[in-house]
This record gives sequence, structure tokens and C-alpha cells, in this order.
Amino acid sequence: MNKSDLVATLGDKKSLTEKQAMEIVNLVFNGFSETLKKGGRIEIRNFGIFTVRKYKAYKRMNSKTGKFIKVKPKRLPHFKAGRELKNMVNC
Repeated sequence: MNKSDLVATLGDKKSLTEKQAMEIVNLVFNGFSETLKKGGRIEIRNFGIFTVRKYKAYKRMNSKTGKFIKVKPKRLPHFKAGRELKNMVNC
């Protein structure tokens, strides 16, 4: 399922126009993004937890040139599935 599928499903189930459904989906996604940018944590019971993981700088060899390059520190989003989601997927 992609974003447009989610908008269509929300619109169908709740009798919303496509524009209204898109606004709701964008509000949720923007809220998630802003929270994660600030280093926050999003926990959705029975679904999972979204967090940000911080990675230190490190050196990596460029396979084409054989030279080492520095990789800057970075922050990446991480998702950990909840128990009930895991059980639903595995049934």
C-alpha cells in the first residue's frame, strides 16, 4: 500500500473527499516527521514504535578507488514492530 492507496481507503471507509483524506494523511505524516526530527519517539500501541537512531562518523573504503573516505555522523529513522503486529503477520 502506498500513500495514494491509503488516501483512497480512508476516503472510502469514512465517506471523505479525496482532498479531506489527503489532508488527514498529510497531518499524520507531518506530525510523525516533526516528532522524529526533534528526536522524539512515536509509540502506537499494538502496532510499533518509531524512533531515531544516531550513528557515529566512520571510515569506509571506496571499492572503486581503494581509498578510505569519511562518512559523516547521521540520524536515521527506525521502526520496531509491536507484538500484536508481529502475530498478525505470522498467522
